[in-house]
Amino acid sequence: MKEIDLLPSWYKSGRRRRVSYRTQYAALGGIFVVILVWNFVAGYSISKATTELAEAETKIISAESSSNEFAKIESELAQLKKKTTILNDIDSKIDVASVLGEISFLIDKHVVLSKVELKAGRIANSKTGQNSSSAVRVAGGYVGGKDAVPLGDVRFKVVISGVASDASDVAGLICKLEESPYFCQVIPQFSRSRKTKTGPSHIGEDFEISEFEISCELANYRATESLFNEGTEKREAGR
Repeated sequence: MKEIDLLPSWYKSGRRRRVSYRTQYAALGGIFVVILVWNFVAGYSISKATTELAEAETKIISAESSSNEFAKIESELAQLKKKTTILNDIDSKIDVASVLGEISFLIDKHVVLSKVELKAGRIANSKTGQNSSSAVRVAGGYVGGKDAVPLGDVRFKVVISGVASDASDVAGLICKLEESPYFCQVIPQFSRSRKTKTGPSHIGEDFEISEFEISCELANYRATESLFNEGTEKREAGR
C-alpha cells in the first residue's frame, strides 16, 4: 500500500527551518550561558589576583621599610661601636675616688696636703720587659689637646705636695706610700724645713715645719678591680 504525503513541500521546509532555528537558539543560549559563567570565573580570578597583587605590593613596601630600618640600625650600631672603641681608649681604667681615699687613709694628722696632682703617661713596651718601672713615657696620642689624657693603656704619675710637723712624718708618709698596693716608684722630690707662725705675725710664735713634695706612680698596670680590692682589704686589716 503506497502512502500518499498530502503535506505541501513549503510546509515541510518551514518546519525544518523552525527546528533548525530552535536548535540554533538553544546552541546560542548555551554559548551565552557559558560566556556568562566564564566572565564570572574570570572576574573572580582577576579580583583575586588584584587582591594578591595589592597584598604583595604592601609586603614589598613593608620589606623595603624594614630593610631601610635595618640599614639605619646597622649604621647606628657601627657608630656606637666606634664611639665605644673611642671611650675604651679614653678610659684610663682607674677609680680616682678610691685613689684619693687611699691617700686620705695614709695621711695622718701631722701632715697637711696642699696639692694632689695626677699626670697620665702611656705604658711603653720595651724589649727588656713589658710594663717595667722604666718603661713609662709621655704618650704620643692625646684627645682634647696637649694637656689631655692620652689614649690607650696609661699609668698615672701622682705628685703630692704639703707640709708636715717634722721630717719623720714625711719619711713615714713615704714608707706608707711604698707599702700601699695603689702606688709604686715612690720618689721624694724634696723635703725642706721652713719657719712659720702659730698666729698673727706680730704676736705669733715661730716654729719649724717640713715642706715636701713626693712623686709616685699609680700601679694601674694591674687589674684595677683586684688592685682596689687589695687596697681595701689592707685598710680594713690595718684598722
